[in-house]
Amino acid sequence: MLIHSPYHTKFVDTMKHKEHQTNKVLVSYTRKVKKIDPVGFFQMNRSVYTGERFFWQSPDDPMTIVGIGLLRTFLNHRADDRFSQIEKEWRELLSRAVIDNPTRTEGTGPLLFGGFSFDPYSVKEEMWQPFGDTLFYLPEYMLTILNEDCYITVNQFENSEMSRSSNQIKKMFDLFLKNADSYDVQAPSISSKEELSVPEWLTSVSTVINKLKTTDTVDKVVLARKLKLGFSQPVLTDYVLKELRVQQKNSFIFLLETADGGFIGASPERLVQKKDDLVLSTSLAGSIGRHVEPEEDKKLGDWLLKDEKNRYEHALVVQMIRRALQPYCKELHIPEEPILLKTPYIQHLYTPVSGTARPETSIFHLVGELHPTPALGGVPTREAMKMIRDQEKMDRGFYAAPVGWTDYRGNGEFIVAIRSGLIKNQEAFLYAGCGLVADSDPEEELKETGIKFQPMLKAMGGSFE
Repeated sequence: MLIHSPYHTKFVDTMKHKEHQTNKVLVSYTRKVKKIDPVGFFQMNRSVYTGERFFWQSPDDPMTIVGIGLLRTFLNHRADDRFSQIEKEWRELLSRAVIDNPTRTEGTGPLLFGGFSFDPYSVKEEMWQPFGDTLFYLPEYMLTILNEDCYITVNQFENSEMSRSSNQIKKMFDLFLKNADSYDVQAPSISSKEELSVPEWLTSVSTVINKLKTTDTVDKVVLARKLKLGFSQPVLTDYVLKELRVQQKNSFIFLLETADGGFIGASPERLVQKKDDLVLSTSLAGSIGRHVEPEEDKKLGDWLLKDEKNRYEHALVVQMIRRALQPYCKELHIPEEPILLKTPYIQHLYTPVSGTARPETSIFHLVGELHPTPALGGVPTREAMKMIRDQEKMDRGFYAAPVGWTDYRGNGEFIVAIRSGLIKNQEAFLYAGCGLVADSDPEEELKETGIKFQPMLKAMGGSFE
């Protein structure tokens, strides 16, 4: 089936891409193929494509999307209108695209994968410079797996609408089928581990708590901190990705590579999903650790379900999601009580929020309205973000920010990029945050962030002691 993109806006090229596009259009081919190992596909021609790859795996569809080779990079260091700007650039590229996709499967055909920084107005650190405030990739080659079905998409810029013969396209797909075999990579060896600025962070936590006790203008503020790891050799994202897929099956696994490493994690928190006109978001706030004994683990979960502080934090997030989605949805469905969502090291209060999108609603509209959630920013947003900038004194980069994908039909999914870390050659920086309210205790919040480092630490071969 040969179709033209439904978008018809004037094409203006303002972003980076591999090839000058004068008189060229995006041409995309998708075919269903036999089953391919996604890690094997990710590792194909590793020496050529390292730094030009992404990986996505959702826990409940199940959906896996893997991209290798960068046909075009959307990189934006502008703070203003970044959500509407990326949508505009994407629609302009699609306005002239020719798409040969016989399937109606979401996540196939031309697709963007990437994300946004948590706060474009925060202090900037050099290690996050390659990500800017917006970074999205349009891959040359992409594997999509939905349930047991596999699809390969090839994207190219071409002089004419269909310059490749069917034999050329078939040869491309045959090449993937023959070479998509995964191989083992060496485990990283941790040489140093340092919790950065702990005394200063505890002082900031105490300062915020005191302000929350003495003012009625702010209800909640989330402060994050980071852990620095050193390694005896450069860390391979391939290894960390494989470990996360084994250890964190109930989380969203994501990786966005850059030339010297990448941003990777296993987040339990969906920000928003859009399938046609169906919208799904998640309130995930309030957390406690796990216990190896089932009876003790249940006691921890029961305590969390009844704890006033955590229930209050959770309710703030539910209220915010309701306010954010109502203008874009004809109807919303929100359960009255939260349930527990359990991951290997942490259990959370969880409330799913679903709705039916109004016509012309874009996933970028929804992402822009939902970010930052109270679970990672605070309430009210403006005042909480100012307090974070004043007290946190670090660049979160893409940590706690929206990361995900959208296809040419407008389907897509974004998560809140927590339980994550930035890999930079022989170093890694892991991030964790905690929600502060008036009755929070600094030492308990320090322990909570320690627990939240665990998923990434274990994936990199370490432990938190």
